[in-house]
Amino acid sequence: MDFSSKGQQYFWNCWEFESNKGQQRWSFKLPEELKGIVEKEEDWGKPEAQDFLKYFDQAFIFDKSINPNSADKVFRFLRAQKVGPNPTISAKSEDLKDQVEAALKNGFSFYETLQEPDGNWAGDYGGPLFLIPGLVIASYVSSTPFEIPMQVLMKRNLWNHQNEDGGWGLHIEGHSTMFGTVMQYVTLRILGEDLSNPLMQKAQKWILDNGGAVYAPMWGKFYLSLLNVYEWEGNDALLPEMWKFPKWVPFHPGKYWCHNRMLFLPMSYCYAHKVKAAETELVKAIRKEIYTEDYAQINWKKARKQACQIDIFNPASKWYNRLSWFTNAYEKIHFKGLRRRALKYVKDYIDHEDIHTRYINIGPVNQAMNSVCVWHNHGKDSEQFKQHVYRWQDYLWIAEDGAKMGGYNGSQLWDTSFAGQALIEGDLEKEFPEMATNIYNFIEITQIDRDPVEHKKYWRDKTIGTWPFSTKDHAWAVTDCTSEGMKTALLFNDKPHIQKLKNIDEERLKPAIDFLLFMQNDDGGWASYERRRAPKWIETLNPSLLFENIMTEVTYTECSSATMQGLKEFSKYHDYRKDEISAALEKGAKFIENKQRDDGSWYGCWGVCFCYGTWFGIEGLLCGGHDGYNNNTPSPRIKKACEFLVSKQNEDGSWGESFESCVQHCYIQHEEGQIINTGWALLGLMKAGYPDEKVIEKGIQFILSRQEQNGDFPQEGISGVFNGNCMETYTSYRNVFPLWALARYFKKYC
Repeated sequence: MDFSSKGQQYFWNCWEFESNKGQQRWSFKLPEELKGIVEKEEDWGKPEAQDFLKYFDQAFIFDKSINPNSADKVFRFLRAQKVGPNPTISAKSEDLKDQVEAALKNGFSFYETLQEPDGNWAGDYGGPLFLIPGLVIASYVSSTPFEIPMQVLMKRNLWNHQNEDGGWGLHIEGHSTMFGTVMQYVTLRILGEDLSNPLMQKAQKWILDNGGAVYAPMWGKFYLSLLNVYEWEGNDALLPEMWKFPKWVPFHPGKYWCHNRMLFLPMSYCYAHKVKAAETELVKAIRKEIYTEDYAQINWKKARKQACQIDIFNPASKWYNRLSWFTNAYEKIHFKGLRRRALKYVKDYIDHEDIHTRYINIGPVNQAMNSVCVWHNHGKDSEQFKQHVYRWQDYLWIAEDGAKMGGYNGSQLWDTSFAGQALIEGDLEKEFPEMATNIYNFIEITQIDRDPVEHKKYWRDKTIGTWPFSTKDHAWAVTDCTSEGMKTALLFNDKPHIQKLKNIDEERLKPAIDFLLFMQNDDGGWASYERRRAPKWIETLNPSLLFENIMTEVTYTECSSATMQGLKEFSKYHDYRKDEISAALEKGAKFIENKQRDDGSWYGCWGVCFCYGTWFGIEGLLCGGHDGYNNNTPSPRIKKACEFLVSKQNEDGSWGESFESCVQHCYIQHEEGQIINTGWALLGLMKAGYPDEKVIEKGIQFILSRQEQNGDFPQEGISGVFNGNCMETYTSYRNVFPLWALARYFKKYC
């Protein structure tokens, strides 16, 4: 059989996608030509199967020099096959109003073709390059390999994102780092690549030229230790005993930001047990390949503090170094009884997290690390470990650049809420009744229906009645997600043709209100998952070198603005805790005022960057009582915010901001205008009632110029961010935010 004549789409068709209540899963579909030939994994070694894999791999070759962000072409191709072509609606005239109306209908008509039957939108939520290595290392340690086609596309994705200098970055648009390069190198070795490949030689050269793997930052050292190609002695001690500290201790791990807390949990388990892969021939070979000196001669104690300068975004402080001196000293003499009790708590905590999140865990790094702990604690044949392996697929995504691991198990609730609000803003829910109904139904089924068992023992809050970022199974409540889910439900409840559904009534929303009011911090702002539990100074104990604001929760402009909008929307319809909501809004407005910069902008912590933050800042101030231009006397802060946005508009009407703004904490212009940045800026300006319609019109015309004939929009630069230094892709953003800006323009000006 000849696979060389098969087109790219033949190989894309080897994948199937399904979503069930938001759970996203890709599965490989064996082509007819290989049925009867490939019946078990070892059959992939047959000549016919090897020929297939060769061309299968080539079908996912991707040129990152054009744009490192994939455009979800595989998923959208498969959807188009199911639903057929999207009919194009032409503008009735050259009038801008007609053009906007046609663009809105085309855009939502296309976007509806991407909606899953359960009501959510699926999409690529990749970007970070350190996620897939953690999962592959977990699979290697536990001797649980992925199926061969998935391995092929994992490798292809890594090759597609290798930089010209041979290294890899922290994320797909980042410069090469030791962490990125070492992690991809060992992953490729696990997946079967060796130094006969010139690209592997290039990667090895980058590692050795930059000092070798001893210069990997803390997370890199941890992963390499699990793989048994770095000694545990070369890590600063990760003491499980810290979980038994008195609760008043400021740096008790229970007070960490939840993502950091849920990483320290399995890391402390692995460190205490010195968990590592078997010493295979591959392990011995890697030890010889990634260091500049003989493995047996490495000074591991010295290596603890070594890190490649190019990796360092947030240097370790003297306070962290002093604390680590103490923990390293204690490790030498640790009390066995105390450690035994601490590890019992850690094991129970991991099991508790698994059960509450139905083995999804809070995020991809936590999922991989917990998998190793569960394998070590319960065994490979245990039901607990099998559930972890089952959930690995929830994090994997197939795109034209290969297989990747998402930064979460998706952004389903988040994306669906924004799509619903954009549809409502354009008064288009009647034009798209099935789409609207499915949105509402997904929000209804995604409201969290349970509290963590023994939540105080395991440092959790009550979650029933709130909303997550992704799915109900995931079950971690988030402030802005709860608010956006609630706000969307309220907006839909107000529409006559949705009222017959009206399942999300006041009684179901009361727990969400209780949660949001409880979550307000003393400074008036809202954090992400929990109230701030520790003083800000414990950030000085951040050991990561890679990220900022990971030690404890911090209050965010975006989370605060979103929460305020949800509370205010609720108060329009219901009297429940109305006075407390009013007081919370007043206090929240003060917080947002304090976060505004001298130039009128707000730094965006979850999107790129000042365009995103300033949109939320404007909405928050208006929600908190500030006047916009609609009253002809805007508050000075609203005026200054609008002036900032207008000052960043390009000649072609666009806004374009680079992810470097997040890293450098100042506005960095992108090489080209970006539809997502433009959408955010326009949403802010229009909400404020900015009076110069020419500014708005130019931005709208730019969005119209970028819309494709079928109603879609192009994938441009990366738009999501976390902890200041790592970027994420939101493929839904390119559809939702341009359409939302068009909808707001149509409603306001047409």
